[in-house]
Amino acid sequence: MLPHRTSVNEMDSVKQVMPRINGQKRVLKSNGCKPKIFINSCHTRSSFEVLQSLRREEVLCDIKLETDDGVLVCAHKLVLVAACPYFRAMFSSFAEGAKYVVNIRELDSNILQLLIDYIYTGKITVTEQNIMDLLPSAVRLQLDYVKDVCVEFLQKQLNTENCLGIRELADFYNCMDLLSSSEEYIKTHFLKVVEAEEFLSLSSEEIINLISRADINIPFEEKIFECVINWVKHELDCRYDSLPKLMEHVRLSLAPSDFISKYVVDEPLIKNNPKCIEFVIEALNFHIVQIHRNITLPQKIRYSPRQTGLKFLLAMESGMGKCYTSWYDPATKLLYKTIEMSMQFGGGCHLALIKEHLVFALGNKYINSRSIELLDLSSHPLQWKPTVNMLVDRNFFGVGVLDDRIYAVGGAIGVSPLSSVEVFDVGGHNYISSLKSVECYDPSLDTWTPVTHMSTSRRSPGLGVLDGVIYAAGGMFRDYTNKVILKSVEAYTPIA
Repeated sequence: MLPHRTSVNEMDSVKQVMPRINGQKRVLKSNGCKPKIFINSCHTRSSFEVLQSLRREEVLCDIKLETDDGVLVCAHKLVLVAACPYFRAMFSSFAEGAKYVVNIRELDSNILQLLIDYIYTGKITVTEQNIMDLLPSAVRLQLDYVKDVCVEFLQKQLNTENCLGIRELADFYNCMDLLSSSEEYIKTHFLKVVEAEEFLSLSSEEIINLISRADINIPFEEKIFECVINWVKHELDCRYDSLPKLMEHVRLSLAPSDFISKYVVDEPLIKNNPKCIEFVIEALNFHIVQIHRNITLPQKIRYSPRQTGLKFLLAMESGMGKCYTSWYDPATKLLYKTIEMSMQFGGGCHLALIKEHLVFALGNKYINSRSIELLDLSSHPLQWKPTVNMLVDRNFFGVGVLDDRIYAVGGAIGVSPLSSVEVFDVGGHNYISSLKSVECYDPSLDTWTPVTHMSTSRRSPGLGVLDGVIYAAGGMFRDYTNKVILKSVEAYTPIA
């Protein structure tokens, strides 16, 4: 006897009689439980795995996508419509909806296959080799997730060799997060970016867009001048006419006068161009006016320092009777080379910053010292130079800056404490023990007012002011019996 085969109609009959026992419908005796929704987390994934398998076997496929190189990619219209706005619009609003083969122009066949696989699986592989084609294709097909992971991938790949190209790509495809990241990278690493091959291939408008910014990280304006000259010389015949427009955005007045006289005036591209000569004369006049401060110049962008946001952390190291200076740029995470000072500070020195580019070093030896040296951060090359000495020999004194004036506070002559003080006296010592007292000086009233003490007594801490907050770093704790080098930092915020 042949086995009995159940038809679809018979199965429906079975479903109808199964719930009934002895002719009665089975009903659950309730204990008051509320209805509960159960979700099969594997359902969607397993369903799409089946659809992907059917697609590869070309089972039930109702659309073929053809690329320019003749490659055909099979798919199911409903799946494409459900997952991709581009195909939803194509198949619902245009003639392609009735076609079996649709041409997808200007889309690489490998990238199209990758994106169709993503639609069916939710997985996408991004590589250095496919990223430059994958991002534009994801934007075109309106696959936001793929676009976002491409942006994330490129953000991590930013370097001085590719940041300009990535910025151009981000701008063209309106990837605002990537555009912001690439511009921030260019701004921060500008000195390295202008040395890359990409920089030389930019248009004059793109060069102007870069060098006209006030917030690029450029410690020396002469570097802007040098990169402009290098760009023009790279294709001199077709770029020479752009030189005056570029020089208009070089803040030549911020470069040292000796650099202008030695390098700019003698540059053939400059001295043979009347408009560029006007910028040189303007810059030299600016330096003359700086010497005679009673002369007022009109306000111009070319006179304004760039707001780089660059903060130097300067450290003094004493070894073998010599002192050195080094500084760290937190934006680029680079430690700049050290510079030896011309004089000796056996016990280190205090540093004070004036006008954002003048650093003064005041001797603070274990023996009395009047020595002061100056480092001009805008000079080229960087070099410490002696200046006038202090009027009084003192050691272990504090240093403060007010209205572009430097004040030496307290200290001692030999073992005798000094009471001559100006501005701030933060911590310090009375020669025998360390102090944690803080006092505020009002020069308009010539009065001192005690303020909140530090939490730790400190002798000769490093002092600095940032955004209105006073920082006391390191120093030494010392009393009659103990001597401890401190590595802690305290911050004091004055109450307005």
